Amino acid sequence: MSQYQVAVIVGSLRKDSFNRKLADAIIKLAPPEFSFKHIEIGDLPLYNQDDDGAQSEQVLRLKTEIADSQALLFLTPEYNRSVPGVLKNAIDHASRPYGQSVWGGKPGAVLGVSVGAIGTALAQQHLRNILAYLDVPLLNQPEMFIQAKDGLFDEHGNIGEASLGFFQGWMQHYVNWVKKHAIHA
Repeated sequence: MSQYQVAVIVGSLRKDSFNRKLADAIIKLAPPEFSFKHIEIGDLPLYNQDDDGAQSEQVLRLKTEIADSQALLFLTPEYNRSVPGVLKNAIDHASRPYGQSVWGGKPGAVLGVSVGAIGTALAQQHLRNILAYLDVPLLNQPEMFIQAKDGLFDEHGNIGEASLGFFQGWMQHYVNWVKKHAIHA
């Protein structure tokens, strides 16, 4: 049985982030051969191309953690109809200097939850465009545009009973996608 290390990148720094809560809940639905690591992005300096030759310790840590993973899982809120700046900053750092991106070829998926009715649809689309350029093969279906409503999570932070089957089905699609596309070192 192969072991799959998945880098989890949450585009929100907020302590009580719905997207962080969703990440924590959905990874519990994965099979035991999948392990997940939350990647810290809040401590990264703002991307500046002048720093490409001497990347900070935080940037090198980010790049190593992404490089050491076989797959990616992005969870993003929607800020002003797009991705949060902190998420774009992390993506830019890990793709630079030009020709030294650590994103390429790693299978990934994009999710998002918000209080709005369109549930991060535009942010997810923008993120998909960015990741396509970086050669991240993305799970396209089923899409997950989730509205944060009562019952989405139970009292223990797990996916609520009413949505559990839907999320389990999504996780099975993701697991199959990763197994099909992951490259093991």
